[in-house]
Amino acid sequence: MPEFVKVASRSELPPGGKLLTDIDGRPIALFHCAGAFYAIDDVCTHDGGPLADGELIGCEIRCPRHGARFDVRTGKALSLPAFEPVTTHTVELRGDDLWVALADS
Repeated sequence: MPEFVKVASRSELPPGGKLLTDIDGRPIALFHCAGAFYAIDDVCTHDGGPLADGELIGCEIRCPRHGARFDVRTGKALSLPAFEPVTTHTVELRGDDLWVALADS
C-alpha cells in the first residue's frame, strides 16, 4: 500500500492553480482542475522539462520547452513531441490538507 505524504493545504492550490512540491527528492506537480486535485511527475517525457512551469488550460498542462501537452488527470500525452505518458500519483483531500501517495516509478 502506498504511503501518503502531506504536501500542501487546499488554500495553496485554488481552482485552475498549480503547485510544485518535492517528495523524497522527486519533483511533483499538483493541479486543481475540474473540481479535483491531481499530481504528476514534474518531468516532460519528451525531454525532461519542468511541466509545472508550463501553462495549465483546463486539465491540460503544456510543457514550456517544446509544447507537448499532457492530461493531468491521466498523464496521457496529448500532442507531439511527447508520446509517452507522464506518471500520475494518487491525491487525497483530508480536511483542508492535500496528501499524495507516489506511484512506483
